[in-house]
Amino acid sequence: MLPPVPDDATVVAELLEAKMTRQTSQMLEELPEKVALLTDRVGSLELQVSQLREDMVVEFSATRSELRQEMRALNDETRQEMRALNDETRQEMRALNDETRQEMRTLNDKTRQEMLALNQETLTHMRVLHEEVLSRFSLLDEHANGRKRRPRKR
Repeated sequence: MLPPVPDDATVVAELLEAKMTRQTSQMLEELPEKVALLTDRVGSLELQVSQLREDMVVEFSATRSELRQEMRALNDETRQEMRALNDETRQEMRALNDETRQEMRTLNDKTRQEMLALNQETLTHMRVLHEEVLSRFSLLDEHANGRKRRPRKR
């Protein structure tokens, strides 16, 4: 007897199964090579990440150092500017103080001169009034006694 003849679907299924088996087998054979490549790539990435980490530490440290230096320089510059402004302000204050003192002296001198002039004027006026009172007393005495008095000598 003859062996049974497989139908088309069975033939196609067997062909697909054989093909898939070959592909799977081929993929499994290639798998160790691919794993080795991936291992090498992962190792390379680990090295790059490690180097990047080291570079970043160095660069951040350098950046911090540069920033500190810049900040110190700015701080020193600011302090110098503040000292200069402080000195300038002190000089202006001294000049204004000297000006004010000079004005006060001038006003004081003028006030003294005015006071002396007023005092002299008052003394003169007092003397005139005193002489006037004395002459009135003399007149009153003459009228009261009928005689003349001699003027007083000074």
